[in-house]
Amino acid sequence: MTRPIIAILRGITPADALPVARSLIEAGVTQIEVPLNSPDAYDSIAEMLVEYGDRARIGAGTVLRVAEVERLAGLGAKLIVSPNCNPEVIRATVAAGMESWPGIMTPTEAFAALDAGARGLKLFPGELIGPNGLKAMSAVLPAGTACYAVGGVNADTLPAWRQAGAAGIGVGSGIYRPGDSAETVASRAAELVRLWDAGAG
Repeated sequence: MTRPIIAILRGITPADALPVARSLIEAGVTQIEVPLNSPDAYDSIAEMLVEYGDRARIGAGTVLRVAEVERLAGLGAKLIVSPNCNPEVIRATVAAGMESWPGIMTPTEAFAALDAGARGLKLFPGELIGPNGLKAMSAVLPAGTACYAVGGVNADTLPAWRQAGAAGIGVGSGIYRPGDSAETVASRAAELVRLWDAGAG
């Protein structure tokens, strides 16, 4: 079961990549993003793909350029997340057979992303837009558009986003901070899974 929860491992190092990835997968979070502004991000992604690529959808965040998309495709990444809406990056991602989740903040950006082939939308920064902003935007987006709330999402704010109609969430510091143990990450991930599943009915 792939829950619509993306773990954002900003700042993770290759030394911690595998134990943290394992803790997430065992807790039920099977979508993992390593932002490219993390130390040796490509190495962390490559190691995760080798070890857990058959059990999780693993890829990169803060992807800003087509060249980065191409390098990630070569590694076998499946997930490309960006903080912005760059149609060239979206099209390159789709052409390479990967999922594109660009960051959007306005309906104009949302429609541009969808027109370029985005798999779904990353509503970012979520804490500025808020659940009410998501509700308003959803009224004009095509039916079935998947909007993930990202930015300020944690166990405390998840229920409000779920109630507002978020199709999923991306969680950064609410699930991982540099230096966190695998056990700490597992505990946070399990709580997010519990809350998401509680609202599934």
